[in-house]
Amino acid sequence: MLRIAAAVEAGSLAVLLLNLLTAHWEPVSSVTGPVHGCAYLFVVVLAFRGDRRAATRIASLVPGIGGLLVLRTVGPRARRPAEPTSCPIPPSEP
Repeated sequence: MLRIAAAVEAGSLAVLLLNLLTAHWEPVSSVTGPVHGCAYLFVVVLAFRGDRRAATRIASLVPGIGGLLVLRTVGPRARRPAEPTSCPIPPSEP
């Protein structure tokens, strides 16, 4: 869920900035702004619930790219496979 919220947060920020730099259509801003705000809050809540490290929590508070920073902070730890506690296959004897 954090990956989705981070993508929505960054994507909606890109849409808002693109709209601001080009036509500045009011309907685009009025739809995309609340979507961006909700995604931002969702990222912050998920980061505070999921990780107790201060770096992760502070990274989530950065507007616009906080979700991507959180994914980078927790990414390697989340992708690492769990280490087995015991070997299920006994070693072969020579």
